[in-house]
Amino acid sequence: MYLFLDTADIKAWDFWLSKGLFYGVTTNPTLLERAHIPCTLDQLQGLATAAFQRGAQEIHLQTWGAEVEDLVRRGTAIAAIDSRVVVKVPITLTGTEAAAQLIQQGIRVTLTGVYAVHQALISAALKADYAAPYLGRMTDLGQDGRQGIISMQRGLTGVKSSTKILVASIRSIEDITALTQQSLDTFTVSPAIAEQLFQVDATIDAALAFEKAAQG
Repeated sequence: MYLFLDTADIKAWDFWLSKGLFYGVTTNPTLLERAHIPCTLDQLQGLATAAFQRGAQEIHLQTWGAEVEDLVRRGTAIAAIDSRVVVKVPITLTGTEAAAQLIQQGIRVTLTGVYAVHQALISAALKADYAAPYLGRMTDLGQDGRQGIISMQRGLTGVKSSTKILVASIRSIEDITALTQQSLDTFTVSPAIAEQLFQVDATIDAALAFEKAAQG
């Protein structure tokens, strides 16, 4: 199982990456904006360095641009930062063409903004490393988000694809526990959801009792 931390907030990296739980970090231009970090290649290189210094094994950084050429040019530059960088590309028609060119160069790619089963199959056809569906946003649109992602996984399994579903936009721990029972094993979570992983009152009470007994 692989857990990623979904934020560009380095203070959150300082806290959570030290726990040894997270395999890496995922970001996008929206998360950069929230963290007040400009979306530039120099800033992304600095973020990658900071993530790896804190123990991340992988970081997902998103390319941008309205044209295929812009997405490919920036994606190539992002990939050149480090072999542990995965380039995120939106799964639009333009983004898919750009992703195909990046993959042909041997660059690892995550197709992001996935909302439909057939988009996961597009990712498989391109042989992308990851397809990232937005569970919470799917549910907001009136879809059965969990079932949609389960169907994506079944589709990838059916075509024997190596593309992994990277579940994003997780709103509760129950989303993770439900999906792991259907062969999903890769998730990216916000710091708020990371906190929920450890909010088990009975465990906290037991730990306090153990400490009290040890001190007594």
